Amino acid sequence: MLVGSQVRRVAVIGGGRIPFARAHGAYARVGNQEMLTAVFKSVVDRFGLKGEILGDVVAGAVIKHSSQWNLARESALGSGLAPETPGLDLQRACGTSLEAAILIANKIALGQIDSGMAGGVDTVSDAPIVYSRDYQQLLLASFRGRSLGQRVRPWLGLRPRHFKPTLPGVVEPRTGKSMGESCEQMAVDWSISRAAQDQLAYESHRSAAAAYDEGFYQDLVVKFEGLEADNNMRRDTTVEQLAKLRPVFSKDGTLTAGNSTPMTDGASAVLLASEDWARQRSLPVQAYLTFGKVAAVDFMGAEGLLMAPAYAVPRMLADAGIALQDFEFYEIHEAFAAQVLCTLKAWESPEFCRDRLGLDAPLGSIDRAKLNVKGGSLAVGHPFAATGTRIVATLAKLLQQKGSGRGLISVCTAGGMGVTAILER
Repeated sequence: MLVGSQVRRVAVIGGGRIPFARAHGAYARVGNQEMLTAVFKSVVDRFGLKGEILGDVVAGAVIKHSSQWNLARESALGSGLAPETPGLDLQRACGTSLEAAILIANKIALGQIDSGMAGGVDTVSDAPIVYSRDYQQLLLASFRGRSLGQRVRPWLGLRPRHFKPTLPGVVEPRTGKSMGESCEQMAVDWSISRAAQDQLAYESHRSAAAAYDEGFYQDLVVKFEGLEADNNMRRDTTVEQLAKLRPVFSKDGTLTAGNSTPMTDGASAVLLASEDWARQRSLPVQAYLTFGKVAAVDFMGAEGLLMAPAYAVPRMLADAGIALQDFEFYEIHEAFAAQVLCTLKAWESPEFCRDRLGLDAPLGSIDRAKLNVKGGSLAVGHPFAATGTRIVATLAKLLQQKGSGRGLISVCTAGGMGVTAILER
């Protein structure tokens, strides 16, 4: 039953993550549960929550084994929280952990719970490897056999092809295209240059390195498996070096390994609560999660696969009654540099805003100096389900340091969806 007659403010207490690592490297011998448990434990330790009962824990992974059906609950049980803390698995592709944070926030706002943790994790290094459906059916037919003959007979159909493994899909089932191939078409549609993409990637690496140097990530990133910082970050990269990389999704394309996010392993989490809950435990509030919105586009038709945030953000701005320029920080997930640039260009386009969004005027441009100021996914990496709460924790700390203001979060996802949110202080 929904219990709240009044909506409460939702406080972001803080969050953390393990360093994000390139796939098949530092975290090759660990899996989702080990990584998510480590992050949950770091939040529990940081905020003195050992033995506490939280109202709920919501987290998820895009790529996980069938045995990890209770991933959030199992990770919570290993975190130091009281075993009476429930857990829920959730998945919305790359927007998973931001969606988890919004779900926890909604429960707090309505008075269903007073506190909760949201998170996400993903590993490409421990991807589930399965075999063909023919082989599955053979095994099940043998299992159902009542007699020895019935159990043995299906095995007479065993063929070498049955031993060919099937890896997790990396293409959209509806189009057969990878995310990179789809984004290549978006770059063409919106006339996004290779130089602009490389420049954005360069700025992401430079900003991430500067953030580490100034100690910004000291309380946000906890050491794990010997790694102390994101190992995709390239301190010494230059625009000239990025310009030498070959396109990876199309022979004549503009998307490269340098201006696209790498396959990444990692986990992140954030603690949310009511103001009273935080006050009772003397926990300072970094920011407030005030708005959230999700949208989807017809990417099989006339719209680009990763353009949904371009629709979700203006709808969220209408909810909040503010303009695109009314923010001190913009955290736009850098799945590809081209995706960010397509979104920004769409908001500046009178035609797009009129014909697609139904607006009388374009949303306009943003101050690029306020974009991903501590580095984005191109630099730190992108473990699919972990990016959302990585951004929430980063933005909440930025707002705490500034002392006031708003921050916009925008995350594109597979399946033509986008998840967005607003943090305020």
